[in-house]
Amino acid sequence: MARIRQLSRHLINQIAAGEVIERPASVVKELTENSIDAGATKISIEISNECRDIRVADNGCGIHPDDIMLAFSKHATSKLQEDEDLFDIHTLGFRGEALASIISISKLTCTTRTKDFETGTKVKCENSEVSKVETGCAIGTIMDIKDLFYNVPVRLKFLKSSNTEFSYIQEIVQSIALSHPEVSVELKKFGKTVLKTTGQGNLTQTIKEVYSSDVANNLKEVLKTDELSGLKISGFVSKPDYSRSSKKNYHIYINSRTVKCPIFQKAIDTVYKHLTANNKYPFVVLNLEIPTDEVDVNVHPTKKEVRYKNPNQIFNFIYTAVQGGLSNYVEKNVVPMAKPVASENSENVWHTTFETQNSPEVLKFPQKQAEFYVDKDSDTMYIPNSVLEKFENNPINTEKPQQKQIFTPQNQEPEIQDNIIGQYHDTYILIDTEEGLEIVDQHIAEERYIYEKLKSEKNIISQMLFVSDVIEISASEVELIKENIDKFERYGYGIEFLSDTELIFRKVPQLLSKVNPKDIIADIIENLEGDSIDNIEEKILITTSCKASVKANTKLSIWQMQDIIKRWRTTKMPYTCPHGRPISKLIPHKELAGFFQRNK
Repeated sequence: MARIRQLSRHLINQIAAGEVIERPASVVKELTENSIDAGATKISIEISNECRDIRVADNGCGIHPDDIMLAFSKHATSKLQEDEDLFDIHTLGFRGEALASIISISKLTCTTRTKDFETGTKVKCENSEVSKVETGCAIGTIMDIKDLFYNVPVRLKFLKSSNTEFSYIQEIVQSIALSHPEVSVELKKFGKTVLKTTGQGNLTQTIKEVYSSDVANNLKEVLKTDELSGLKISGFVSKPDYSRSSKKNYHIYINSRTVKCPIFQKAIDTVYKHLTANNKYPFVVLNLEIPTDEVDVNVHPTKKEVRYKNPNQIFNFIYTAVQGGLSNYVEKNVVPMAKPVASENSENVWHTTFETQNSPEVLKFPQKQAEFYVDKDSDTMYIPNSVLEKFENNPINTEKPQQKQIFTPQNQEPEIQDNIIGQYHDTYILIDTEEGLEIVDQHIAEERYIYEKLKSEKNIISQMLFVSDVIEISASEVELIKENIDKFERYGYGIEFLSDTELIFRKVPQLLSKVNPKDIIADIIENLEGDSIDNIEEKILITTSCKASVKANTKLSIWQMQDIIKRWRTTKMPYTCPHGRPISKLIPHKELAGFFQRNK
């Protein structure tokens, strides 16, 4: 073996660049985040030469001429003044590795000026050698990178096509623009503007500029604050019936920093689990504000991974916030906690106020109960079923806090008037609304109502069966039912075993008194195939809701349709059925008028 020797500074920087600078998108990310840390309100990014030439210009504070040489040395930064600052990070960058890594694998020219000087400084860097001259320029900084990876042919060889590399850059810029709507961001490819935001500080407007008005119009606001723990989450999630085929549109941030967080993702996935179809995911833009001493962002050089002091609390907070947003809950003003007070006018009407941080929807678990395990290779987080069941099997109260809510006496639902036109194909209910023509699937709408009603009820009314068919099932299915007999009883089923492979129903939920028990048990077992046995209670609930609902191709009277729609309107999640199918479709008046050329 050869003798040990000290590596050269240039080679050290090249090795470090392998961690920090993976591809052209990494350069854009590091330089754009530096611009934001410098207080820039306008950032322009230009890409050319197969994504190997990158120019990032901003109107930030600039770099002091006495610091410019030091800025390109390794582990030099203006963002950490004391050692303790590493545990109190308020900037996107802090390691001081990016610029040193970039100049080791590219030809860089930096032009910068601060407001305190009439002239600026131009710095040229190549092969980690730095030289500077005085020059005239505007306040701010321009980073001009040429021939990225010119001296690292192996890295250059593994770059993908220029279109693919640019798509990575575009994703990075979109993510940064969404996390900082107060900053105007422009991305150009070969001189042509591909993306531009106005920097108005309005997240909804930024989503329209980055994506489209169609996306923005299908979002629900999420806003929740817990002053006691210093947590706040804000942003938007899409309605369950407006979904995507991948998690590519999960834009999640911790203190406005883009992160890859399995706990964050799992909380979102758990909310949407029975609201979207399989392999369908929501559009998400959420920023979690958390005290810096409660989260560690110094886990990996890319700063995408984070660790929490209390992952239980974070999971719970995100889960309840997202579910609240989908239930039309938007926090207004945080007020002191108030206990429910009976109205003086009526014994049947109650006025109640809630305070977010102490409201009943917060579920707390002992730390030892939730041993979160993250598989880094697959980005999958595993949570004990005992924890998830507490969320899935206990309805969460997400009524609007800080506002007086009036509850009518039990079993009396609010009057909701709908102008029902009629029924199409004995399956769809047609409604004339202020926005347009609404088409509702009668079976799915009633299924959503029954599902939520059964889930919230403690005691489900059963119907005794004096005569029941004998149902034959396999030995393994018998064992499955026996192990979960208490869950069947929870939803009003009484099952008696006649032999090792035969059973009969002694009682069923009253809603299913006219349904053949054979169909019930067959559906429950069929739904469990290939699924976790731990979900059997949810499958029982879904099957019961489906079987109890009015079927397609069933002719209904106007009052029957009104009853279905009125009850559906009261549900917390009126978007999809428990299987994830959309319930309604709205055709706007303008769209109909346009088809018939009535827009003139």
